[in-house]
Amino acid sequence: MREEVGGGAFNALRNACLAGAQGALLSVRGGDSAGQMVQRAIDAAGIFDLSATFLDRSTPSYTAILEEGGELVCGFADMALYEQAFDKQLRRRPFRDALDGKDGVLTDANLPQPALERLAAAIGTLPLFAIGVSPAKVIRLRPILGLLSVLFVNRNEAGALSGLGASAPNKALARALAATGLARAVVTSGSGSMLVLEDGRLSTLAPPPTPNVRDVTGAGDSLAGVTMARMLQGLDFHEAVRHGIAAASLTIQSETVVADFGEAELFKRLADVPKVIGA
Repeated sequence: MREEVGGGAFNALRNACLAGAQGALLSVRGGDSAGQMVQRAIDAAGIFDLSATFLDRSTPSYTAILEEGGELVCGFADMALYEQAFDKQLRRRPFRDALDGKDGVLTDANLPQPALERLAAAIGTLPLFAIGVSPAKVIRLRPILGLLSVLFVNRNEAGALSGLGASAPNKALARALAATGLARAVVTSGSGSMLVLEDGRLSTLAPPPTPNVRDVTGAGDSLAGVTMARMLQGLDFHEAVRHGIAAASLTIQSETVVADFGEAELFKRLADVPKVIGA
């Protein structure tokens, strides 16, 4: 067993920083040893910390059980503090201050639905990116789908959000997602081809074969973080997704949820990522 700091939005932000971005994190944590680990990890990543600490609460956690090849068997989460405290944090000055001078905002569906709606209403014209997290929680994003710049989900989450299920044909799934008002989405399917949706147009992208897979945890977060960073740096959506796939490929070869890579290593891996093609 091992324990490390994670969380979808935090993992994605650390990957974005590896790709040249700078950022601030607004979250909540407990006054326990796990909360201290989180604080040290934020500082080590060079991220400005706007989080609140609740001394009498436990820090939210996620536990994953993996098979020998690194694939997820099951996972379970304790996110009670997010449910109880996050919406209140978005009403306070540190959140408003966090928006000053920023180019975009990233969230995940661990936030309760009222907090997600408050976030979307507060950020004005800033691009808003979101990570689905799980089939049970991704539906919290439904009221703000039309406001998202990009949604990052896996096939199960897309199936839950669309109401069609994970086994729906690609085009039917894409039509259902587009009908929600969603402008762009990336739908992953493990090592299989992913769907790239933009303004109702569906494309596919096959991830490159990746040897020595150690742990798939964090792959989707790295995809989201680096894609977001590249879009804010000026790349078009499809090319930014390729960079995100390269980062995800490096992540699953690492035993940690955020791989330690530099620009040179990322561009070397990018050479193996195929172009996006029409479905």
